[in-house]
Amino acid sequence: MNQAIQQAFHAGELAVQREAGVERQAARLSRMAEPAGISAGMAGFLAERTLLVVTGRDTGGQLWTSPIVGPPGFLETRSATTLAIHRALPEGDPLHGLPAGQKLGMTSIEFATRRRVRINGSLTTAAEDHLIVDIEQAYGNCPQYIQQRVLSEEIEPTAPAQTRAELSPGDTELIQEADTFFLGTINPGHGADASHRGGAPGFVRVEGNTLCWPDYPGNNLFNSLGNIAANPEAALLFFDFATGGVLQVSGTAAIEWGEAGRSGDDGYTGRIVRFEVRRIVSGRPVPRQVAHTPYPRNPQLIN
Repeated sequence: MNQAIQQAFHAGELAVQREAGVERQAARLSRMAEPAGISAGMAGFLAERTLLVVTGRDTGGQLWTSPIVGPPGFLETRSATTLAIHRALPEGDPLHGLPAGQKLGMTSIEFATRRRVRINGSLTTAAEDHLIVDIEQAYGNCPQYIQQRVLSEEIEPTAPAQTRAELSPGDTELIQEADTFFLGTINPGHGADASHRGGAPGFVRVEGNTLCWPDYPGNNLFNSLGNIAANPEAALLFFDFATGGVLQVSGTAAIEWGEAGRSGDDGYTGRIVRFEVRRIVSGRPVPRQVAHTPYPRNPQLIN
């Protein structure tokens, strides 16, 4: 195998690419996985954003994916390799007080225009009112499966944060109606990742305290699934866009390979992700939606 490709992808990503039979396609996009800083265009995009999704470990070492909300300008690109986040995780969020010296995966998204940028790096400073991240990767993603939304500029109070070990009936209802979530994964030797997942409402199935969703066709790099193949730790973030609440779930994930188009494989890829719930936090307020247009090519659900 070409040495440059081996350096661009870690063993988990290569294993999933091989199992999916897309090694050549992934190799052609290997430059996307190479170290790269924040471009001028990305810096301008980030400066206007009001939402950042972050994957990292809490003070006890458990993986979570959390939203950080702020006014335009709260994401400051100080250089191509330095991002200042002029907000910290609030009390009640599982990543409140997250320790420095760890890998972070981040996604900044604008739902209204279906644009997103993924950023990976190391948290060097974790102060009470800001975070500093040394950037190792920054790249744009296509608009596939992003539902268009316009979010309110105000945040309305919701119920106090609650922690539990099992999904409540309300949790189950929110997940079954969701058309969007964020997936956090980590390969301890290579870094963390925060990625967007979207589909028709119901694309995430709930089986007791287990969640399942299909892996849809994408860029064939398999950043998230490659991390899962190397390390099962995972974290999910669901938004209740109607009320402005969030649901954060931490647990473990595994890839189930099988016949393409079987029950639950809406994307006909043969890949379904099965997630075992370990811990749940709910109640944090974020902006609610004021307008919503579904992605026009969400795959049809296969029951």
